[in-house]
Amino acid sequence: MLILTRKSDESIIIGNNIKIKVLKVQGSQVHIGIDAPRELSVYREEIYEQIRKENVNAVQRTVDENKIKQLEDSLSNFKNLFNSVKKKDK
Repeated sequence: MLILTRKSDESIIIGNNIKIKVLKVQGSQVHIGIDAPRELSVYREEIYEQIRKENVNAVQRTVDENKIKQLEDSLSNFKNLFNSVKKKDK
């Protein structure tokens, strides 16, 4: 981790197009401004973690739904096979 010290109105440049500026230091809070391209997502860490967890849950639900569909298809195939064997026995 790179550690830099900045004062109010000083900036940090990341790459060619991201600028982070210390706007104000007030007590234990630091107000920062971020100038970055629109296509780049910028989140507070706690919001990012919430989004990440929701994405993991959404993928898990999709996997569960796919498993249910596979089980339904297998059951339907088994039922059809059972019915065809039953008809042959008659």
